[in-house]
Amino acid sequence: MEQIQLRVEDISSVEIIGGATRIPAVKERIARFFGKDVSTTLIADEAVARGCALQCAILSPAFKVREFSVTDVVPYPISLKWSTEADEAEGIHEVFSRNHAAPFSKVLTFYRKNPFQLEAFYSDPAAIPYPEAKIGQFVVQNISQSKDGEKAKVKVKVRVNTHGIFSVSTASVVEKMEVDEVEEQAADSGLEGKNQGSVDAMEEDKPGQQDHPEAGTQPQVQTDEQPSPPPPESTAEEHRMADNEKVEKKSDKPPEAKKPKMKVKNIEVPIEANFVWQLGKDLLNMYIENEGKMILQDKLEKERNDAKNAVEEYVYEYRDKLSGPYGRFISEEDLGCFSEILTETENWLYEDGEDQSRQVYVDKLQELKVNE
Repeated sequence: MEQIQLRVEDISSVEIIGGATRIPAVKERIARFFGKDVSTTLIADEAVARGCALQCAILSPAFKVREFSVTDVVPYPISLKWSTEADEAEGIHEVFSRNHAAPFSKVLTFYRKNPFQLEAFYSDPAAIPYPEAKIGQFVVQNISQSKDGEKAKVKVKVRVNTHGIFSVSTASVVEKMEVDEVEEQAADSGLEGKNQGSVDAMEEDKPGQQDHPEAGTQPQVQTDEQPSPPPPESTAEEHRMADNEKVEKKSDKPPEAKKPKMKVKNIEVPIEANFVWQLGKDLLNMYIENEGKMILQDKLEKERNDAKNAVEEYVYEYRDKLSGPYGRFISEEDLGCFSEILTETENWLYEDGEDQSRQVYVDKLQELKVNE
């Protein structure tokens, strides 16, 4: 409650689940802590399993469930430490705080001239149930200074996925490139050509006045315009003086330099990840070996159950056939004998044959087929 900043007074009701909550002392202790009676409206033994099944259905693309909001969180805060240039101090930043929503991604921006290293670790080592607080080291490679000698701008994306696993997913260098004037003019001319073509098409499609059905009925008004007298001719000397004045005025203004247009390009760079394993190699190999043994044991158990079910299916199938389609093709004596064998096999399955090896069931089925 301290982590999510809640007080006891903020809790309106308490629902308890789990088989242990049936113990009166447990109920009493919980009720005393919250200062109110606890509720037991859910099935204590099934509530967790039902919740897990619902969460699996929500995450699965094969099922469509009613809208239900479940927000996963990061249980332990994660920080990132990075190597810096010689003239800078070491950098540390907590990227995901405790109870931060997950899955979630963040982008960090660095300015570097050389490859650099990031180290992820849990901010509170005392709170984690792992022997090592370090998560891993990530080296961002292929970083060099920009063309103008400045530090390159590097964007690094860190992520906690649906399973709560932290990783440095991508890194990219942001480069600014000047747009070539020739390419820009070609692009502009292409746009102008498109626009001109559209304008020409519009002008060609515009109907003339003679094609308008009402053009002949419209009155035409003519106006007599008197030509204005021509202006007095200026001498060559006056022309030269005017041109000199224009040149002087233009020279007074400084020429305006064209600003080059910049284009941003993201170039992805490789990341070398070195995770810190929380288990030693010997212990990890032992767990892998035990897992293999359990998988083999499950396989053998399935084969044993399949062999046992095959014997049981044979008994029920032939009992139905003897009382049905096969009844008229078998004598009373053979029918009684075979029915007795089926009954003995059924009794054996539920008594001495309840827990036998796979081979015993295979032999029993073969024995039944011989008596057909």
